[in-house]
Formats: sequence, C-alpha cells, structure tokens
Amino acid sequence: MADRFRILTLNAISPLGLRRLPAELYEVGSDIKQPDAVLLRSHDMHRDEIPRTVKAIGRAGAGTNNIPVAEMSGRGVPVFNAPGANANAVKELVIAAMLIAARNIIPAFRYVDTLQGDDATLNKLVESGKKDFVGTELPQQTLGILGLGKIGSLVADAAIKLGMDVIGYDPHITVDAAWSLPSQVRKAGSMEEVLKGSDYVTLHVPLNDSTRGMINAERIRLMRPGAILLNFARDALVQPDTVAEALNEKRLQWYVCDFPSSRLQGHPRVVALPHLGASTREAEDNCAIMVVDQVRNFLEQGNIANAVNFPDALLEREAPYRIAIANANVPNMLGQISTAMARAGLNIHDMLNKSRGEMAYTLVDVDSSVPEELLGELARIKGVLSVRYLPQQ
Repeated sequence: MADRFRILTLNAISPLGLRRLPAELYEVGSDIKQPDAVLLRSHDMHRDEIPRTVKAIGRAGAGTNNIPVAEMSGRGVPVFNAPGANANAVKELVIAAMLIAARNIIPAFRYVDTLQGDDATLNKLVESGKKDFVGTELPQQTLGILGLGKIGSLVADAAIKLGMDVIGYDPHITVDAAWSLPSQVRKAGSMEEVLKGSDYVTLHVPLNDSTRGMINAERIRLMRPGAILLNFARDALVQPDTVAEALNEKRLQWYVCDFPSSRLQGHPRVVALPHLGASTREAEDNCAIMVVDQVRNFLEQGNIANAVNFPDALLEREAPYRIAIANANVPNMLGQISTAMARAGLNIHDMLNKSRGEMAYTLVDVDSSVPEELLGELARIKGVLSVRYLPQQ
C-alpha cells in the first residue's frame, strides 16, 4: 500500500468528509510525513514549512487567509475551499444577531441575571425594569447587505421573508449569485448608498487589500443615526477604534460580530461571538465533504473546481493516460507542450487549457503511456510550475 495518497490533517475534519477517502487509496492522519495533500480549517499555515511533496491544500471552509496562497501558486499547488457549504449556518447567525440587537436581548439578560429575591420580588423588579429594554421589530426596517454571494443572498431572502426591505451592493457579483438573488432586493450603485439607506448593515465580503478596514470613520458617518452594524465575514473589515468611537457617540447603536477584539472587549454595545459562523455540525460536514471531494478529484484525475488560485478545469477522461500541467499564463506554452509530446511520439486524444490571471492549467489525455523523459522535459519548460502524470487506475 506504499503508493497510497498521503493526506495530512491540521485540524479536526468531519468524519463524514474523511470517509470519502477510501482506505485502499488514502492514508490520512494528523502526523503524516511528506503528504500529498493537506486538509485544514483554521490552522495558520503561514508559520509552517510546507513540504515540497504537497500537491494540493483543501480548506474546509470559505476563507483562505490562513494559507500562503501566493507561495502555493508559485509552486503550482491549487488551494481549494468550500464556498457556500457553510452559508446556511452563517445566515442563521446573522438573523439571530439582528434579533439580539433589535430586542436588546443581551442587556436584558444581564439585568435579569443580577436580580435577587423571591418570585414576588423578581416579578416586581422585572415589571419595573423592562421598560429600559424596549426594542424594535424587523418588518419595515431596511437591511443593507455588502456582498451578495451565497451567504449574502441567503441573508437577503431570510430578511425579506421577515418583512424587511433589503438593499445590496456587490461590484463583483457572479452570474450564479445574480440568478439566486431575490428579485425584491434593491441593487445599490455603491457601498455608500447602502450605508446611507440602511437601519442594519451586514458585511459579506472577502478580506483583501481593497476591503481591509472598509468600515472606517468616513463611512460610519454616512450611516443612519442608531444604525446596527453586523460583521460575520472577517474582523479586519472593520476598524475597531472607529466603531468604539461611533458607539460611544451613539452614532451606532450596536456592533454585533463573530470576532472578539481587545479594543472592543467589554463594551456594553458590542456583542462579540467566538467565531461561531460555521460552527454547526451540518456546516462542518458540508464543508468537509465538499473540499475532500475536490481534493480527491484533483489528486486522482487532475480536475480542478473551487480553487482560489487556479481556474476551474474539468475534463471527462476518455483515454487512460493523462498529464496535468500548471504553468504561468504566458504565450506559446501550449505550443511547447504539444511539440514536446509530438517529439515523444504521443497522440493527443483530448486537451483542456484554462487560465485565471497569471495562472494557467492544462490537462492532456494521450493514447499511450508517457515516458519519464518527457515528464522531465515538460517540467524544464520555462514557466512550467508543476507536472503530474495520472495514468488510469
């Protein structure tokens, strides 16, 4: 069994996902040496020395900020994630967060928890004190959504069903996301339009150079007085000092988020949860199943789906011998690959080439076995990052 794929797990991965790796083909564990692939959730790989044997990394979740994606791209290693697999879990938490803020549930709970006395005394104190926790209902309130991907779309749908008006903005919305977005959502022309017109604002964008610190003092000043800010995407989207100042000045009523911050810790108008967005059994199972299937398809067939640094490349196999090549997206790469194969006497049965930014990926099916010398020649082509030979098992 020495030729089994070796899979290193850096976090606890759902058994439902790991069971999709058959024991006759895969060796899986947290102490695997020289792995072919790595599966993880929140482990920070930036601190690790990643073995040269690694051919793929699978993140059982959506965000990949804990993975050195650029370094892996330079090595021709796809980084897979599971977009949308935890979307329902996050949606439910966002709806819960709106209700927590709207009904002042946290301060009301704290108040009751401090009361002392017999039932008659408690009833008297409750009746006299509840006026301090009067809230609002969600119908007719406006929810602004920044980011209209899978999670944003589900939040929009749930909010509409609760009777809310919804306005959204996403300059990078995909065709699939646009189709799934409820028709009642008003499409804004800018982030600023959403902020100005919303009673609640929820963030569902990725963290990158353009979104880091996007909720700053200037943008908070655009929001309605007493607005409620929800952040179940990434902590660094929001500037904590700015939020604290806005809360103190009552420009913001609540900040409800999934990311504790030392700057906001203990603030009476902050509800910070311990990163519970995807922490349901169902979401953990869904993410693990999705990413395991993707990594397995890549290792066995060379196919790529949902890699954050590679194009999607799915080629149905019609020939027993396949070569998978990751390379820089430069001119004449296909010409050099096909010329090398012709010199080796190989007949190309089918070929797929896809590119994404600076990265390109090629699958080539041939009708006869591939000599080791050709694989070496392909690997030496300038711009080629990795070459894998995948004969039919």
